[in-house]
Amino acid sequence: MANIKSAKKRILVTKKREDRNKAAKSKVKTLVKKVEAAAKAGDKAAAAEALKVATSAIDKAASKGIYHKNTASRKISRLNLLVNKIA
Repeated sequence: MANIKSAKKRILVTKKREDRNKAAKSKVKTLVKKVEAAAKAGDKAAAAEALKVATSAIDKAASKGIYHKNTASRKISRLNLLVNKIA
């Protein structure tokens, strides 16, 4: 355990940021699963709507530094491909 005041503060700040990042990543994963489930069911309208929500969440996470911008782009691209393949 840290003894220095600034080190104690860093521990608290790190924990707060870690929790915030974890929540955002969890939200993105849930939204991605919704897109994949709708695509697997063949429901293009639901998949397109879920894609819109997921894309927004991924972009927000990338803008806050939770995901690297290329990682976010890759995730969005793969979801777009999945939705566009639905007949």
